Amino acid sequence: MNQPKIIGEVDTLYTSIAELISQAKTKVAITANAELALLNWKVGLYVNEFVLQGDRAKYGKQIVSNLSKMLTANFGGGWGEKHIRHCLRIAETIDEEQIVYAVRRQLSWTHLKTIAYEENPIKRLFYIEMAINQRWNTRKLADEIDNMLYERTAIAKHPEQQIKLALQELQTKDVINPDLFFKSTYVLDFLGLKNTYSEKDLESALVSNLEQFIMELGNGFAFMERQKRISIDATDYHLDLLFYHRKLKRLIAIDLKLGKFKPGYKAQMELYLRWLQKNEMQTGEETPIGLLLCSEGNTEHIELLMLDETEIKVAQYLTELPSKDWFADKLHKSMEIAKMNELNKYQREG
Repeated sequence: MNQPKIIGEVDTLYTSIAELISQAKTKVAITANAELALLNWKVGLYVNEFVLQGDRAKYGKQIVSNLSKMLTANFGGGWGEKHIRHCLRIAETIDEEQIVYAVRRQLSWTHLKTIAYEENPIKRLFYIEMAINQRWNTRKLADEIDNMLYERTAIAKHPEQQIKLALQELQTKDVINPDLFFKSTYVLDFLGLKNTYSEKDLESALVSNLEQFIMELGNGFAFMERQKRISIDATDYHLDLLFYHRKLKRLIAIDLKLGKFKPGYKAQMELYLRWLQKNEMQTGEETPIGLLLCSEGNTEHIELLMLDETEIKVAQYLTELPSKDWFADKLHKSMEIAKMNELNKYQREG
């Protein structure tokens, strides 16, 4: 057998064996990650239970410090006080069932450590599910938390039970509530728009910065068309931007507006959506969704029209990044209005 043929066959054999080794290493890494996360959680649980027993809480810091020195001396680096405190925090905020579920879905110890410091349990659940569903690495997760994704996501203003249900359906049935992927506020500070600008200027700037705009919209959005012509009864309308969302399997119609939301925008968007449903929707797709982006917020109008219960979403866009307190305050006001509407609805039905 000549040398070139031998080399070719060995290359083929090598490729097959290399694939086996690679797959085995991946499985080992996944198993190791799961075992590490569970070990750290159990360490935190044991330390917490030990410290809280009897009269030990008052010198808990000394216990952690001495324990750290002993573990480091016998098991090497990685058992510093800071790490043990991370273990304690995760044991306090995430239960065993969530830990097992998270590591089986390939969230790492760093993922869990990052999420554990969120005070609100609903926010922790949200970030666990979204990190799994969107396959976020640890840096992406940290960025989304820092950018207050939860506070800006449309689902956040709903009652806690509805949020839990949406996340549970995402986990168990892979049923996606669009409000998990749409935001109530979009930050478009990358456009460089200042003072006076027109809707056309905004649209042109978004198209020119399409990659950054898609990143702000979120995972799954794919750009399709600008100024989509919609002909109805010999009248031409033009939809500003048309997108498609891969996970939702829906066309997303986006219209840009200066100023506050006006009720007439709802009728216009309904017209666009019905036309898209009739003329553009493909087999296997869900009905299109409309997103009205307005430069000013007026939550009560939107709540009273109950747009959250339709296929039309309304959000505010900002051309400058506000403070985190601004986002928190906006969410608080939205939740208060939503609660009031829910109470009024209950009283009417009762």
